Amino acid sequence: MALPRLTRRREFLRVAADGKRAARPGVVVQARAAPDQPLRVGFTATRKIGGAVVRNRAKRRLREAARLLLADAPPGWELVLIAREATPTRRFATLLGDLSGALSALGVDHRR
Repeated sequence: MALPRLTRRREFLRVAADGKRAARPGVVVQARAAPDQPLRVGFTATRKIGGAVVRNRAKRRLREAARLLLADAPPGWELVLIAREATPTRRFATLLGDLSGALSALGVDHRR
């Protein structure tokens, strides 16, 4: 099942401005509490990590990791997952650990 998405630039900027941030080698996570709203997630990758093929691969991997970890997460959060240089090539189990650690550091309950 797909997670509800952040799609507009202003939504990404709001999370960056008002939220907290946690970085791991495979991913940077920005989180903003949004009470009384469903969990929504946005994904981004800059040209710094590579060309279009590499950026798309990184975002696909982040989408799958988020789907696995956040399927039963409670509502009330807006999250932005930012790919890093290691995202496209990092072992998937390690990438899941990076995302899980970042979510825990931000106080997002993702384990049920």
